[in-house]
Amino acid sequence: MNKNTFFSLLSVICFSTILFSQTLSEIGDDLNLFEHLNLGNQDVALQGYDPVSYIEDNRAKKGRSEFAHKHQGAIYYFVSQKNAGLFKKSPDKYLPQYGGWCAYAMGDYGEKVSINPKSFLVRDDKLYLFYKTFFTDTKEKWLDNIDTLKKCRYQLEKNNH
Repeated sequence: MNKNTFFSLLSVICFSTILFSQTLSEIGDDLNLFEHLNLGNQDVALQGYDPVSYIEDNRAKKGRSEFAHKHQGAIYYFVSQKNAGLFKKSPDKYLPQYGGWCAYAMGDYGEKVSINPKSFLVRDDKLYLFYKTFFTDTKEKWLDNIDTLKKCRYQLEKNNH
């Protein structure tokens, strides 16, 4: 790879991060939601992945709209009625940390960055999601400094409001 190609790729990555992130002051209680174009739902959490599957099966599984449940303004999809029922009984057990935003970005510099729902970690029965592309996997960076990043600016600021 020549020098110009490298800097072009680096510029695209940096621009994408800026484009898909927001500053800490804009976070509030926002959840990482997206629009499911085929169904017209604008408040789908976890890009349609089943939050129960992450915790119970340690797998990222795409949920189905027929097993949808709305919780605190977000629509969650599940792979089965059983998983939807588990969520309804104990939603806090299955909700992702940091509102479903990239845990590393929230912990490191307090910004909302979109996630790849297949890049996740379940630790101490909590779901953490991460930004991942061909060049970057923030899960690895998170694991290198997990204790410091868990005490992130986002959590500290949220506790002070």
